Amino acid sequence: MRKGQYRFVAGFLFVPVALYLIFVIWPYVQTFGYSLTDWKGQSQTFKFVGLDNYKALFQDDIFMGAIWHNILFLVFIPVITILLALFFAFMLNAGGRGRAGGVAGVAGSKFYKVVYFFPQVLSLAIMAVLFGAVYRSDSGGMLNGVLIKLGLVDAENPVEWLNEPSLVLWALILVVVWHGVGFYLVLFSAAMQSIPRDIYEAALIDGAGRAQSFFRITLPLLWESVQTAWVYLGIAAMDMFILVSTMTSGDYGGGPDHHSEVMATVMMRNFLLYGKSGYACAMGVIMLLLTLIVSVVMLRATRRDRIEF
Repeated sequence: MRKGQYRFVAGFLFVPVALYLIFVIWPYVQTFGYSLTDWKGQSQTFKFVGLDNYKALFQDDIFMGAIWHNILFLVFIPVITILLALFFAFMLNAGGRGRAGGVAGVAGSKFYKVVYFFPQVLSLAIMAVLFGAVYRSDSGGMLNGVLIKLGLVDAENPVEWLNEPSLVLWALILVVVWHGVGFYLVLFSAAMQSIPRDIYEAALIDGAGRAQSFFRITLPLLWESVQTAWVYLGIAAMDMFILVSTMTSGDYGGGPDHHSEVMATVMMRNFLLYGKSGYACAMGVIMLLLTLIVSVVMLRATRRDRIEF
């Protein structure tokens, strides 16, 4: 049985590993190499400049501001999305009471699961168009229209949701949360299906309320799913290119006056508009390192002993 097993395994691994090295690892290596040059993108000639691009990055106020915006997304997007998804998943799976007095989801929970998942069906490009109409800065925008009807906003002076420096980042966070809650609700709901109902019913007999059941039973048993969600949302928060570039003003987004810049928009602008391809590659390397650091830190910070049930 063992004869030739290593050749057999190597034969299956050779093609996928080779493809991974060629199309994933090698572009990263090339990017790091170009980041040490003054490459202009279209020219085949360039010269080695060492770490000059990296030194310039930390003196670039726009890029440093973009890093802080990504950190803001990194803090708020995972926290808000996971909290809302956990709350809705708990209510739809164990927040109600069955006819016999047992544990069940709230009435209509199956319908709510489908409705909550609807935003996940939409692509980010469609979402950008949809929320562009919601955030329109005139009275024809849906959000401004509702606020005007309620008398909370003056029709002659509607809110500039995507052109107000103090509001634009929060408007983008709302879009990401709205899009992501349904997916993670389904993820947590699937994980909750594996939790025996007997545990909830025993807690109910002992007099535990919904809050105690959630914090003492649901959250500890779902912790691995929460950890996975945290990493995925953290990676998404370190990107944000599609929404920022399509919903905000300026070339490749970032407006108003760089108040919604993220690292990806600054990188693409330098690469495609300014011809600073080597400098943009250095930004890409920094993005990769920060994303890896964020992933490792999140995995370490949320690590717990596995609870068997």
